[in-house]
Amino acid sequence: MNKLTKVSCLKRLSRIEGQVRGLSRMVEDDRYCIDIVTQLSAVRAALRRVEQEVLHDHVGHCVKHAMRSDDREDQERKIQELMDVLARSSG
Repeated sequence: MNKLTKVSCLKRLSRIEGQVRGLSRMVEDDRYCIDIVTQLSAVRAALRRVEQEVLHDHVGHCVKHAMRSDDREDQERKIQELMDVLARSSG
């Protein structure tokens, strides 16, 4: 993973970790359900942003490298990995 991407993702994940701890406190404190659902939605959105950043980095480095190589097996493997991860994230 690119160093800048790694640093960015770690920062985002640290914030998400704090959000999840806050959610636990909200549940423990019997906060209003809609407030909890709103925060859950924010955490999902933040995780999607991390996922997109990691995927962008993967395509920009690993997939690009495989496509430029003469290794057809590696190329096919990278394509299949992308197809699998995209199928999981959309379903």
